[in-house]
Amino acid sequence: MSAVAPQFSFELFPPRTPEGVAKLPNIAAQLAAVQPKYFSVTYGAGGSDQDGTYDTVVKVVEKTGIEAAPHLTCVGSSRAKIASLLDRYKAAGVKRIVALRGDLPATAIGTGAPGDFRYANELVSFVQETHGDTFQLEVAAYPEMHPQALNPTADFDAFRRKVDAGAHAAITQYFYVADAYFDFLERCAKANITIPVIAGIMPITNHAQLSRFSAACGADIPRYVRLRLEQLQDDKPALLDFGLDVVTRVCEAVLNGGAPGIHFYTLNQADPTLRLWKNLGLPVPH
Repeated sequence: MSAVAPQFSFELFPPRTPEGVAKLPNIAAQLAAVQPKYFSVTYGAGGSDQDGTYDTVVKVVEKTGIEAAPHLTCVGSSRAKIASLLDRYKAAGVKRIVALRGDLPATAIGTGAPGDFRYANELVSFVQETHGDTFQLEVAAYPEMHPQALNPTADFDAFRRKVDAGAHAAITQYFYVADAYFDFLERCAKANITIPVIAGIMPITNHAQLSRFSAACGADIPRYVRLRLEQLQDDKPALLDFGLDVVTRVCEAVLNGGAPGIHFYTLNQADPTLRLWKNLGLPVPH
C-alpha cells in the first residue's frame, strides 16, 4: 500500500444535447460533493471543435470550484491552433491538461496526413517547449494495449516516448482485470519510469454500451462478467448491482496494490460513480 494517500478524479464529456447541457451542472455538483482532486473534460472524437471542451471546463469550475483539466488532442490539428488553445486555457487559469493523440477523423483515416502532430509525445514536447511547467501534463496508458498498436512492445515504447517528452502522470484506459494494471506497473518499474500511473475505472451500467466501448478501445471484459451481463441485460437493478460488485473488487485490488489514484469515467452520470465511491468506503466530506 502506498504511503501517500491516493487521489481521485472524475471524467466528464461536453454534453451533446440541450438536455445534457441543462443536467451537467447538477451532475458536476453531486460529484464535487466528495471533493475529487479534479475533473477532466473530454474532447469530441473525430477532429470536432474544441469549444465544447473549453465551455464545459469553465462551467464545471464555476459550478464546483474544483480544478478542471481539458483533454487536448493533436491529430488533425496545427501547431498554431494548439498554441492558441494553450494560450486560451492558460488565460482561463487551467493548470492541468490531458494530452492525447486523439482519433483520426473518418475522412482522414489512411490519408497519412493527420496534421502537424502525429503522436501524443509530439504534443507533450510542444507544450513543454512553449509553456514550460505551466501545465501538469497527463497522458494515456494502455495496460491491455492500444487497439491500433502493432504489439505490446510497440505500445509500451509509445508510452515511454510520452514520458520522455515530459509527461508528469498517466491515466490508464479502463480495465476490469487488475493484473493487467499491475503488469503494466512492473513494466514501468523495469524501464525506470517513475511517473504516477492512475488507474482508469468505468462503472458498469449497460451491457450493450460496455461491449461497444470495449471493442473500440481494446478493454477486456472477463468471460464471466460478459456472460452475467448478457443474462442480466433486461434486469437493470440486478445488472447495476452485479456491475457494482465487479468494479468494487477491481478498485479494491488496485488500491490495495498501491495505485496512486483512480480516475473514474463517469459518462456524465453521478449515481453509478457515487455508489462505487460509497461501496469502497471512500471519504464523504461534510
